[in-house]
Parts: sequence; structure tokens; C-alpha cells
Amino acid sequence: MAPKPRPFVCSACGAAWPKWQGRCDACGAWDTIVEERPLSQTPGKSLGAVRGRTVPLLDLATEEAPPPRSETRVEELDRVLGGGLVPSSAILVGGDPGIGKSTLLLQAAAAFSRTGLKVVYVSGEEASAQVRMRAQRLGLGKADVRLAAETNLRDILTTLETAKPDLAIIDSIQTMWLDTVDSAPGSVAQVRAAAHELTTFAKTRGTSVILVGHVTKEGQIAGPRVVEHMVDTVLYFEGERGHQFRILRAVKNRFGPADEIGVFEMTGRGLAEVRNPSALFLDGRGGPTPGSVVFAGIEGSRPVLCELQALVAPSPHSQPRRSSVGWDSGRLAMILAVLEARCGLSFAGLDVYLNVAGGLKIGEPAADLAVAAALLSAREDQALPEGTVVFGEISLSGALRPVTQMENRLKEAAKLGFRSALAPAGGRISETSGLSVSQVSDLPAFVGEQFGAG
Repeated sequence: MAPKPRPFVCSACGAAWPKWQGRCDACGAWDTIVEERPLSQTPGKSLGAVRGRTVPLLDLATEEAPPPRSETRVEELDRVLGGGLVPSSAILVGGDPGIGKSTLLLQAAAAFSRTGLKVVYVSGEEASAQVRMRAQRLGLGKADVRLAAETNLRDILTTLETAKPDLAIIDSIQTMWLDTVDSAPGSVAQVRAAAHELTTFAKTRGTSVILVGHVTKEGQIAGPRVVEHMVDTVLYFEGERGHQFRILRAVKNRFGPADEIGVFEMTGRGLAEVRNPSALFLDGRGGPTPGSVVFAGIEGSRPVLCELQALVAPSPHSQPRRSSVGWDSGRLAMILAVLEARCGLSFAGLDVYLNVAGGLKIGEPAADLAVAAALLSAREDQALPEGTVVFGEISLSGALRPVTQMENRLKEAAKLGFRSALAPAGGRISETSGLSVSQVSDLPAFVGEQFGAG
């Protein structure tokens, strides 16, 4: 009887296929399907299995209370984690190469050790001496952190079983390998098996585990997406090479709010937390300029003000360019279409460039009105009044829809010295915000009042 063919797995999404093919039908990626060998039948070392039991939901109050969260006293990091580190949790941190993931986690390891936690930092990419040199450069040479340079996961688990740390940092998950998996390190099978073993160790031994993951060219964590489902929290460390700002964003958190951000500044002594991101993103903005609009947004649970910059210029090409940095290009095309269909303002024959200053990435639809205001300001070469913030969602009919947390946005703007705001009608606004709020019902009315067009 012929042996069963080995399955083929997409390295981008983890979908399995009976034979090799050039394109993955599940995610549409090309040249990502590789042959995956099955897990070895050799039994591995037991991690202390016990007979399972069920607990009635109503009786959970009688169970032993879990230990409290461990705070690092680094407010930006604690905010993203949801208030601190939860015992027995598994956290995945991803980011571009050289963005500062290892620096952040080394500083976090030192901060956790200062609170009395026992921390082990395992590096699969650097030697222990290299990690120690980086710690001395950051002023952390005396931190009570145990270092290890190892890639064999069986040896790492044995070490952690003996040391019994409160926190283990694995840098990175793509360098780990199991001798029970017949596959190369970094492959889909190895990454999935290593993440499963480390997550199981965290749940059964009470040790919190932080995994560092590489990202693909598209900015997503490399490896099967099932790894993100295994862990409790997924954090992305974002930033532009040309800016000193770094943003730690929670895209998944079982123990706290998602989409929460922490802002850091890269300095010669490592990462320094930024207590007031709005003032940092607006630093050096200057006076009113055509194409420049301040947007009052919400990132996680706190308001953040940032500057949107637009440039509209005649295009020498038959097809004008539409470029967007920090904002969804598809939504930019939608706003241009609404301006033309509902307001009679055409951008044909004009190149359109949109940029979010400071390297921040905005995803909420509340920035629609600010983007439209920046585009019209650049097109008409007319700046908005000084000290004005803008926010609101635009529908395809041209109506302006209210957004969430309008009062928090206005209070943050008033705290930074802004005097007026342009917002959609229908939202609840208290008189204690301290700003002069102009509420508009639809986009044609906004265009007519501010620019006299449409």
C-alpha cells in the first residue's frame, strides 16, 4: 500500500492542501505553499499532565483567586497590557527588523525584575555576551535578569522547569526548534509546535511567556495565523525609520482593551515613554497652512491629536497618482469619489498625496472629515482657521455621521490650546468642553461654509 502523501501548508495563512500548487486559494498568496512533514510519533517529555475536571460556572467564585497583575511602572507598557502582566499569560510581540523589539523587551525585563519578579531572557539570535553589552549600553547592567542563548526548545523548557521564573522572554519564536518535528527551524510546523509548547508551559506552570515574532513584507507576523490564536495578547511594535517615535499597539488582548497604544521615543539610552502623545505629534506644526488639518482621534481608551497633511498638484501623467501614508488608500479613494459625486468637486488630472505626520497609522472612520478638509484645503489653497480640530465620519450619501467619545476628543483639544472644532451634527456635546463647536449635517454644507464651493 502506497504511503499517504505529505500535506502541503501555506506559510502565510496555514491552510493545508493535498498537493503542491503555486497559489494558495485560501489567502491568494503566491509561492507560499511548502511541504510539511508530520509531527514525530516519538513521545516527548511530559509537562506534568493531570486528569481533567470541569468546574460549574456558578462555582468559580469559590475557586482560589488568581494572583494580581504585575505592573512594570512603565505606564505606556502597562496601558497596552491592560494594566500590567497577567500571570500564566502568553504574549506575542511583532515588528519590523531593527524597530526596537529586543530593546523594548530587555527594558521590560529589567522593569519586571525591579518589581520582584524572576525573569529569564532567552535569545536565539544573539549570544549572552551580546545581550549583556546591549544591557550595559541601556544602563541595565545591574538588572537581576537571567540570560540564556539557546534554540533547542527541549533544553529551554528543561531550564525553565528548573528555574521556575515568573516571566520568560523568547527572542525569537522563529529561531526555536523541536527535535520531535522533522522540519527546518522557522518553518510552519516548527513555529506552530514551538508556540504550542511554550503556551502550554505558560498555562500549566504559571509562568508568563513573551514571544518575539518576525513580520513579513506586508507587516504581518510571519508564520501560521494559528499562533496568534494560541496566545492571549498580540502586540505590534510600529514606527518609521525616519522618526524617533515608536508605537506599541495591542491588536488582541484577552485581559484588556484592544487597539490600545503606547508611545515611546527612541533615544541613545533606549526607549523613553511619552506621557502626552498629542503634544508630541503636533510638535513643530507651526501656523495655519493649506492642506494641514488637526484630527482629534481615539486610540484605544485615550484621545490622541495628530496632523493630517495633504498635497494636491497638477499631474503630468494620464493617470493621476493617489498616494497615502498612514491612512487606508481605499478609503481615500472613497472620499474623493464622494466629493466629486455629492459636492461637484473633481480631482481629475490632479495628483493627491496624504500623510499622517509623526508616523502614526490611523484606522478609525472618524478621520473621514479631517481627510476631506485637508484635501479641500490643499485644492483651494486655503487654510482652516487657526486652533481648529476636525473629526467626523462621511457616508456614501455625503451625510456626516456622529462618532464615539466626542466629549473626550474635545476635552483633549481644549487641553492643548485649541479653540474651535468642526464636528458632525447629532452627537452629544457638553458645554463644559471649552471649545466653540460647529456641527455640520452633511458634506456639501461643510464645503460651502468653509471653502465657499460645492
